[in-house]
Amino acid sequence: MNRDQQATEFLAWLKGQIPIINHMGFVPLKWDGTTLHMGAELEPNVNDKGTGFGGSLATVATLCGWSIVTLHLRDLGRDDDVVIKESQLEYFRPITSDFTAVTSLPSAEELENFDTRMLEKGRARMELVIEINQDNETALRLTGTYVAMEKRTPVS
Repeated sequence: MNRDQQATEFLAWLKGQIPIINHMGFVPLKWDGTTLHMGAELEPNVNDKGTGFGGSLATVATLCGWSIVTLHLRDLGRDDDVVIKESQLEYFRPITSDFTAVTSLPSAEELENFDTRMLEKGRARMELVIEINQDNETALRLTGTYVAMEKRTPVS
């Protein structure tokens, strides 16, 4: 499956898992195996000032980070749970048009450490920076720690 098809199927799956995002105007994802672009329309995410609502921007940025970790794990043939452990948001300027959150996987060394911990411990963390830019300037930056964990089989 090529990356465009993978991104299309992933977004469809995501909309089935998290119903609220069906109302956020998401546009097709761009995923090249290293960098993820997750865009949304301004109109369904607008605040009373006519700019991007901070909660919507935070949601898209948080979801962008969660998604890249999940996509990476799927590329490894894994189906693990991913959660955000902690994050810090910085808002620098208002969003006045459709917007895109962008993040990339960490360095090869950090990724190798993550993959090794998942294999050995069934749990690993990944530090990411997600940015929403407008007019070549950063409007929002989320710095977050995402944790992946092997899914637990329920005891019957």
